[in-house]
Amino acid sequence: MTKAREIMHPGVQCIGEDMSLLEAARMMRDLGVGSLPICGNDDRLKGIITDRDIVIRCVAEGLDCSRTKAGELGGHVHWVDADDDVNHVLQTMESHQIRRLPVIENHRLVGMVSEADLAKHLTEDQLAEFVERVYA
Repeated sequence: MTKAREIMHPGVQCIGEDMSLLEAARMMRDLGVGSLPICGNDDRLKGIITDRDIVIRCVAEGLDCSRTKAGELGGHVHWVDADDDVNHVLQTMESHQIRRLPVIENHRLVGMVSEADLAKHLTEDQLAEFVERVYA
């Protein structure tokens, strides 16, 4: 059975929980990504912030992106273990309707599974079912 570690992309960059949303936006721009995991001072995963979060929960609310901290927008985060099988990855993403999923090993973030990663490793039928469930 295929494991999460086999389909994830490793080397994920975190935004620190005390860093500003302005820094997060610039990091997303520079990395060419639409989301970043939020890591705490204890090197543990605290949440995920997306470009949409910054727009909807900061800019549209009139907050100052240079003063609002990434950790303020981080909330409950779903994740999988590196040794979880791809069916568990799919089930987690589908049941919570999420498109990016952190992968943890020994309590540390080791990678991320995205829709693009799934597209490379799933059959067309599996991918179609995933899209239908996540975007329903």
